[in-house]
Amino acid sequence: MNKKIKSLTLAAILMASLSATAYAADKAPIEVQGTVSVPEPAPIQAAAPDNGTVFYGNPSSSISGGVVVPEGAAYLYTSGTVPPVLNKEGKTIYERYGDTKTQAAGVLASIEKQLKDQGLSMKDVVYLRAYLTADAAKEGIFDYAGWNEAYGEFFNNEKNPVKPARSTVGVASLVSSDWLIEIEAVAVFPKK
Repeated sequence: MNKKIKSLTLAAILMASLSATAYAADKAPIEVQGTVSVPEPAPIQAAAPDNGTVFYGNPSSSISGGVVVPEGAAYLYTSGTVPPVLNKEGKTIYERYGDTKTQAAGVLASIEKQLKDQGLSMKDVVYLRAYLTADAAKEGIFDYAGWNEAYGEFFNNEKNPVKPARSTVGVASLVSSDWLIEIEAVAVFPKK
């Protein structure tokens, strides 16, 4: 019986491998005289930044499904940026740093300053990754709505129509138990 299970398992693995290889071969870029030809995705925003990036995905979403960055572009990556202190003497997390929305807005303002110091703006951001912890004041749930509201103050609005690709990850904790969010950003420098 063990031999039969092993044979069936091996056959299933082999079939899955062949299927994956066939799928990958069907979806692989076409090699043309040493260059890679990738189908151009349909852009989802009319006002692309001046760095040649193309954002694609669902036009009704507040974030892009992905971003195509032109060859030779220069990137800026921020480290995880954490909330600024609002009141050092505050007795609670919310007095010291604010709720998730307030913390997220503070982090995004810090990222905006980092970008400005390098000659960039939030319009040059192509990707964000946010780490959220559960908010005790909200019954211990992750305040994704607060994060999305803060995001909307900086992206996908009249002042900045850019909709970067984005990931939001719920985590057990951050370095400080007062922080409810930490954000990383990737930006692309304008064409020279």
